Amino acid sequence: MSSVFITCAVTGAGDTTGKSEKVPAGKVFFAENEKARPLLFMREKMFLLLDGEVDLVARKKIIGTVKKGQIFGEMASITHAPRSASAVAKTACRVIALDDKQFHAGLQKKPDFALMLMSIMIGRLRETIAKLAEQTTLQGEAVVKESVVFDPQRLTELADGLGSDEPVYFDRGKTIMQEGHAGLRMYAVLEGKVAVSISGEGVVERLGPGGVFGELALLDQAPRLASAVAETDCQLLPINRTAFLMIVKTNPDFAKSMLGALAERLRVLTAKLK
Repeated sequence: MSSVFITCAVTGAGDTTGKSEKVPAGKVFFAENEKARPLLFMREKMFLLLDGEVDLVARKKIIGTVKKGQIFGEMASITHAPRSASAVAKTACRVIALDDKQFHAGLQKKPDFALMLMSIMIGRLRETIAKLAEQTTLQGEAVVKESVVFDPQRLTELADGLGSDEPVYFDRGKTIMQEGHAGLRMYAVLEGKVAVSISGEGVVERLGPGGVFGELALLDQAPRLASAVAETDCQLLPINRTAFLMIVKTNPDFAKSMLGALAERLRVLTAKLK
């Protein structure tokens, strides 16, 4: 995704987007575990990096580096949860800040802004999972709790008319999707429970009615990141790429919920990094 497109999306996202700001090397933009600050004069901020590099640091270890044209700090704006990592200027930088009010205005005004953020977060998910696979630390107690992202009836209404897919059924123990395979559809759970696993190292997420999975492959059209198995008999609503993109572009609340689900997955997996 080009830095020009990202810059245009961010600078057009809110009515009062700040001007670019020069930042010296070593400056801490925000600190790990820093709590959300909902007060009007202390809004959470995300940043677009125009020049330079920024390190993301968790438990005193660099877990990633933000490059020119990329965004960082978006998870706090989406979830209002404590920061999962610190952001420190690796070199002298130039940034544009976007607070959470401007972020939400951007979702309303520019649907492509949501798709851009989803693509960025999916890239970080892939990087995080690759590192976890090297460390063989995907097992453990930090499993995402049973997720309810949408009202199943409302999601069915949104998808109605956008695709020809009817609800599908899976018996308990059946594989719904396989890691590494091409992804043609995402799924919303209408009834039952689904377990999501990565690299065969145990369950990382459980989904009940209202939960969604499989959307990552629709966005970046890369192989599936995870496998999913029916923990109980399940009824699922398949949503193809065309329908998914249309819902995101026409329904900001859907986009916001999707971003929140991605942010929670990334937060939990980042916490597993050694």
